[in-house]
Amino acid sequence: MIRYEIHGDNISVTDAIRNYIEEKLSKLERYFTNVPDTNAHVKIKTYQNGKSKVEVTIPLKNVTLRAEERHDDLYAAVDLIVEKLERQVRKHKTKVNRKFREKGIEKEVFPSLPEVEEVPAEKEDEIEIIRSKQFDLKPMDAEEAVLQMNLLGHDFYIFNDAETNDTNIVYKRKDGKYGLIETTVNQ
Repeated sequence: MIRYEIHGDNISVTDAIRNYIEEKLSKLERYFTNVPDTNAHVKIKTYQNGKSKVEVTIPLKNVTLRAEERHDDLYAAVDLIVEKLERQVRKHKTKVNRKFREKGIEKEVFPSLPEVEEVPAEKEDEIEIIRSKQFDLKPMDAEEAVLQMNLLGHDFYIFNDAETNDTNIVYKRKDGKYGLIETTVNQ
């Protein structure tokens, strides 16, 4: 069962907004054989110019569905988000089911739906890595990593944290500020 955590920033989440979001996002449940037990995180933000931004993150066992949309109309933004998430689910469904077929396992993780057309393997966007780089990770703190990133003119930088020895990533956000992704190794 998907539960919905809906938060508003500069907007109060009315029952009408909550019901509309839950109704639209619940359409995603039809893509699963067993509906996952998870929380869908929905963040709504309105700006002074009247625009709205909707962000939806749905963490699943093997994939995280995430979409973001800005629009003048909040309800239109929700509709666009659902379309994006449906495309993500269909693409993931095709890849997962193809992997099982290639291994000779007749297991459908996602049900076959009549209204969802399977994309032939040759037509689907294949992931092609066209360049590969190797480099040594230098131990440093996040501030030094941001300086290195800016010196190189990149929008992200990978480094080893000098204190924890974990591999971390700093990145430049759309708003011009910086973000830090801290990694951990699951044992």
